Amino acid sequence: MIIGVPKEIKNHEYRIGLTPAGVKELSVNGHEVIVEHNGGASIGFDNEQYIAAGAKIIDSAAEIFATADMIIKVKEPQPVECNMLRPGQILFTYLHLAPDPKQTELLVASGAICIAYETVTAASGGLPLLAPMSEVAGRMSIQAGAHALEKAQGGLGALLGGVPGVAPAKVLVIGGGVVGTQAARMAVGMGADVTILDRSLPRLRQLDTEFDGRLKTVYSTADAMDQLIVEADLVIGAVLIPGAAAPKLVTRAHIKMMKQGAVVVDVAIDQGGCFETSKATTHQEPTYVVDGVVHYCVANMPGGVARTSTMALTNATMPFAVTIANKGAKQALLDDEHLLAGLNVAAGKITYKPVADVLGYEYVEPSVALNA
Repeated sequence: MIIGVPKEIKNHEYRIGLTPAGVKELSVNGHEVIVEHNGGASIGFDNEQYIAAGAKIIDSAAEIFATADMIIKVKEPQPVECNMLRPGQILFTYLHLAPDPKQTELLVASGAICIAYETVTAASGGLPLLAPMSEVAGRMSIQAGAHALEKAQGGLGALLGGVPGVAPAKVLVIGGGVVGTQAARMAVGMGADVTILDRSLPRLRQLDTEFDGRLKTVYSTADAMDQLIVEADLVIGAVLIPGAAAPKLVTRAHIKMMKQGAVVVDVAIDQGGCFETSKATTHQEPTYVVDGVVHYCVANMPGGVARTSTMALTNATMPFAVTIANKGAKQALLDDEHLLAGLNVAAGKITYKPVADVLGYEYVEPSVALNA
């Protein structure tokens, strides 16, 4: 199989679909890998490293899309990339279709087989291809939030960990999954006063044990949200419904209740965001202010630490990429129910129910679409 790795073109996106190590793994399995010229150069992976790993360097994305049987990316394809896809071609990347009707329309029209990292499941539970970027984003959310709290950035001028004689900032983390746990770990490590809201009592018990009383765990109710949002200096939105639009848990009324100069970081923005006032931003212009509250809603947060993110992502995606290349998409998907859960679009059909439901498409069972 010919595997193509184009350079990412989203604003300030420096990650790349495969590291040289990932290329070598595919090469030793007998596959040809073509990588766009300087695709990883900005994060320390130069053309020579890819060539040494067995790749061929291609000058343009157009040639890669025209030649490759499978395209491996990081971020969702931009319109110009969607228009280069062809029927039967495999696209393996993050898609986040639920809040993106235009991308969905273009992928349906392409006839391509589109496998989304974020909905691939694991036998042990969880989302193994989303987890590494969730870990990165969770940790970055505190780093970004702490910076946004600085007065020069529009924040209220609070130091997250305080100093002797001055209380630390209050951090509210909404959601106790991978993102929320990693955010809490960073915030606790910086000395903040941290509270996690979640609706799962078993998960709250796990977190209480894991952090050994160094943070507060609160069962999520409307009343709890009303009380905690007023006190918070920094709020992290870390709620995920796999493949579906994120629920709007923090309303405009909540934002109006917050302190002037408080900060919210919406890590769920890829799925539409969990704050009613959220809108996607970029690393170039990461924040905006609503009712005196600083909003950080960068849709490709892990792209800010692109080298770490690329290595973590390739570690997770590479075994699946090798399986797809070795078996072909149809056989690989039908042989593995967890990989099959990642199939969102195939042969012009929506094969992931939450996406079909939210965007008004007819849902087609993945196996039916693959056999059509």
